[in-house]
Amino acid sequence: MKLLVCADTNVQTCVDFWNSVPDVDTVSVVCQVTDLSGVIGTDETPDVLIARLPHPGLANAEVLSAMQRIAQGIPIIAWVGAASAAGAFNLCYLGADELITDDASLEDRASAITMARVRRQGMKKSDEPEAGVEAEPWRRRLVGGSCSMRVVTELIRLVSARRATVLITGETGTGKEMVARAIHDASPRAGQPMVSINCNAIPGELLEAELFGHVRGAYTGAFQSRLGRFEQAHRGTLFLDEIGDLPFSLQAKLLRVLQEREFHRLGSSETVRVDVRVVAATNANLAKLVEQGKFRQDLYYRLNVAPIHLPPLRERLEDIPELVAHFIEKICRSEQIPMKAIPTETIEWLSSFPWPGNIRQLENTIESAIALSGMRPTLRMADFSALCGSPNHPRMFAMPSEGIDYNRIVGQFEKTLLSEALRLAGGSKKRAATLLQLKRTTFYAKLDALQVEIEDEPAGADTDEEAAITAA
Repeated sequence: MKLLVCADTNVQTCVDFWNSVPDVDTVSVVCQVTDLSGVIGTDETPDVLIARLPHPGLANAEVLSAMQRIAQGIPIIAWVGAASAAGAFNLCYLGADELITDDASLEDRASAITMARVRRQGMKKSDEPEAGVEAEPWRRRLVGGSCSMRVVTELIRLVSARRATVLITGETGTGKEMVARAIHDASPRAGQPMVSINCNAIPGELLEAELFGHVRGAYTGAFQSRLGRFEQAHRGTLFLDEIGDLPFSLQAKLLRVLQEREFHRLGSSETVRVDVRVVAATNANLAKLVEQGKFRQDLYYRLNVAPIHLPPLRERLEDIPELVAHFIEKICRSEQIPMKAIPTETIEWLSSFPWPGNIRQLENTIESAIALSGMRPTLRMADFSALCGSPNHPRMFAMPSEGIDYNRIVGQFEKTLLSEALRLAGGSKKRAATLLQLKRTTFYAKLDALQVEIEDEPAGADTDEEAAITAA
């Protein structure tokens, strides 16, 4: 097997470090990343590339990005002096298939080479045309093709095969639990249970028993023994939601479980060992909580091994059409009603909102609109009155960066106002005009011009007025 090291350092040191690894036949060294192109594609093409980092004058991201462009699918190992867990994850995210440090044993070096080649083979298979949602069913949980969501998908693919603890961060309603479930479904533990617990939903004095279980008589009211969530998730995944709200008194015990994979049930001295992959989520800034002394620094580092950040919906507005279609299909199927259609202009209108409640707010808004649409096959902007009246929605419109069609948007807004006034007036045009403080002649003219649909109009409600106006 041939290795090629890119390193601006002592050549003999590089050769000695790798030449002793079993099955390695030759070790070559180049000083610059650009020198790789003169070797790759020739008879001297290596089986594995090794990037010695840091490289003088270049950021790690630049080195790994350049090597990926030149590598033509050859696996890449990042070789560093030392690395934290989070640093190691970051290098893998930047393009390294494996990571090795200066103090790595001979077995670790051999394992890194093997794993890099295996992982690269897996990536080649996943790039084949037939690989898609069918080949990776966990991707059905992730809706949206924006750049930020593609990054999230790649991160899930990267971390799922390992047991490393994952910390998912993002605002409320961005879909953190959905990502946690995707990680579980994509992992080798997919056939085992995924157990969830919200650290904010259970009082602190009961949370310890919920997490670690208890024996009979452990506390007042403990009439029988009970398994905790860690034991329930044995060989599977435990999702700790709102981890930032975990009481400080329990943080040391959680840290010990993450480090030692063992704990004691409440009221027992028996040691229980578990094999659990932990995924945690929070909408809080844990680093700031650490600074404030409200969250243990060592626990933060232990949780933040593989960080995944979910962007708010306002930063991925291009995903709204796909999300809207997904929620309409999901809700209609759940309610066992015919599929609803939604006009393009309504989707564009929805895409103009900042969505402070993120995806959860969008789903609730779609569900409300479907309920208000009744038996109509098509959703209208008037069905989204819950969104317009939301106390968490301080503005009715957010200007897209590419601009808008002013007349179309104003026309849509006028149509919504007219429809809503008619709804509140029970279909009476006279009362609707009064609600909008418009002359009846102006109101009727706008109804005709904007082609506003009128439903459930009381028989003869406005006949006299219309006759008079027509005669006039």
